[in-house]
Amino acid sequence: MIYKESALLLIPILRRLGAILTLLLFVTPFARAVTDSFSYANIQDVQTKHIDLQLTLDFDHRQILGVTTLTLHWSKPGASLVLDSRDLTITNVEGLDLQGRWQPLAYTLAAKDPVLGQKLTIDTNKLKPLKVRISHASAAAASGLQWLTAAQTLGKQQPFMFSQNEAIHARSWLPLQDTPSIRASYNATVTAPKGLTVLMSADRHPVSDTVTRFEMPQAIPSYLIAISAGNLAFAAFDARSGVWAEPEQLKQAQYEFVDTPKMISTVEQRYGRYRWGRYDLLILPPSFPFGGMENPKLSFITPTVIAGDRSLVSVIAHELAHSWSGNLVTNASWQDLWLNEGFTSYVENRVVEDLYGSERAKMELAIAYGELQKELPTLPEALTALHADLKDSDPDTAFSGIPYTKGQLFLLFLEQKFGRKHFDTFVKQYFAHFAFGSIDTNSFEQYLQQHLLALYPNVVSQQQIHTWLYGTGLPEFAPVPQSDAFKVVDAARNAWLSGTPLAQLATQQWNAQQWLHFLQQMPAATSQQPLTSAQLQALDKQFNFSTTGNDEIAFSWFSLALDYNDFAVKPALGQYLQRIGRLRLVLPLYEKLAKSPEKAWAAGIFSQAKSAYHPLTSSSIAPLFQ
Repeated sequence: MIYKESALLLIPILRRLGAILTLLLFVTPFARAVTDSFSYANIQDVQTKHIDLQLTLDFDHRQILGVTTLTLHWSKPGASLVLDSRDLTITNVEGLDLQGRWQPLAYTLAAKDPVLGQKLTIDTNKLKPLKVRISHASAAAASGLQWLTAAQTLGKQQPFMFSQNEAIHARSWLPLQDTPSIRASYNATVTAPKGLTVLMSADRHPVSDTVTRFEMPQAIPSYLIAISAGNLAFAAFDARSGVWAEPEQLKQAQYEFVDTPKMISTVEQRYGRYRWGRYDLLILPPSFPFGGMENPKLSFITPTVIAGDRSLVSVIAHELAHSWSGNLVTNASWQDLWLNEGFTSYVENRVVEDLYGSERAKMELAIAYGELQKELPTLPEALTALHADLKDSDPDTAFSGIPYTKGQLFLLFLEQKFGRKHFDTFVKQYFAHFAFGSIDTNSFEQYLQQHLLALYPNVVSQQQIHTWLYGTGLPEFAPVPQSDAFKVVDAARNAWLSGTPLAQLATQQWNAQQWLHFLQQMPAATSQQPLTSAQLQALDKQFNFSTTGNDEIAFSWFSLALDYNDFAVKPALGQYLQRIGRLRLVLPLYEKLAKSPEKAWAAGIFSQAKSAYHPLTSSSIAPLFQ
């Protein structure tokens, strides 16, 4: 959004005039209710306070059969109850009357909207129920679930299923108020085939070899309800944290993520105690579409970060940091995703610095900054503001480098201006103040004004804050992350480009971040001095990029090769694309292939791989080959 200069000049005056009124908004840790354009739910009339789930996992039909009971708080008794759903079959709806009897309720399921799904309207006018009970079944192609056959798992012994609710996919397997602007606790009783371990984002209490009970006493937004079932084993890190994985991968995962307890303690020391009891990791099959998902008490993690050398464990730091930013203090709307991801990326980098040194933290931030610089020209301008103008888009489009890295740079800017001591105090107070609440950018801006800007005047202007939050692109005064550790990498690359043999480069002590920088800063195919085919093949022969065990390095290598239409990598690339389904690592490669002479070959690879991809991954790639 572009504002005229005259409007920008008025902003500081308007902010000061509103400061006294603003104080009244913060007498409780919860900000005003926020209308969520991505939910049908009438949360101004009624809000869910607790959810009770009775679920049966049907692997034969790839569906969850359920009874969802919503405990409601009415602000407008007599209003209808409007819920979100997507491709759900609703078989019965009942309400609990004042005499404790369940009564049938009339309901209407509207036509499907391609983004929002179907509005479920329940007529509660006469009954005014405190609880509503809904019987339902998910579709085999539910957008929030993935079902894998035993053959598609690592151990090939049992089938596997998992959910992925963010942003608005919870409604594909549960009828509920699917918006991050409200929060509810939940209980669940899950029945699954014998031999499968069921996990949820809640405290786990096995009942029998087929039934498991779960309790989540803390109120959470709907997208953080999560479920998984498969052949799983557990290894503890300490008394409050551990890792779940398929038995064949458990030792690798335990070794890779052994620093998890240190990470928890590090964040606690800076930003306040961990409030969720346990913190466990679940290593999912390679088809999991993201690096991680911050489901409370149980982060879902991609196996692509198991590199054998703990070089990619910042993903764990990121998902853990969400226990404060996102899970504890939540964006009330997906247009303010930066409140979740920007804060989390900032805290993640501080954890990496504390545990692995400032230089590694600088390298990771510099890499993220470089990726954002490349991504910016490809994004619609409206989506380059922190407070994103999503309009009628799918909220999944909000997930880019903007909320993550631009949000992180904004907080780094504040840290540099006010100093770490003052900024750390502010962030800790911010997490405590809004704990278990959902807020928007306006609420954050008001809190920032009172608790940082007003305490240290004339350090940062309101206009600068407004530029960060509502301006597009990166401000001209944004920090530019750099790392001295990249100087030796740049020198080595330049030496090779000038004729020094690869074997003579001193690369033996490089870490994963340096290798990524080495590849990502190679001359572009459109540059005045592009690489030759012989140079590309020499790189792969010397450093074995095509067969590296680090999936991030492999991705950067394949990206470089495809930019040059060097298809000697096809055998290894084909295996890579069929082995993993992490969206960030496969979609860009398919996009490059779809524009190349090897489009037909790529379509064939996708045809073979798509049955093991998550629905989000498949739906993102399929249009490239239609």
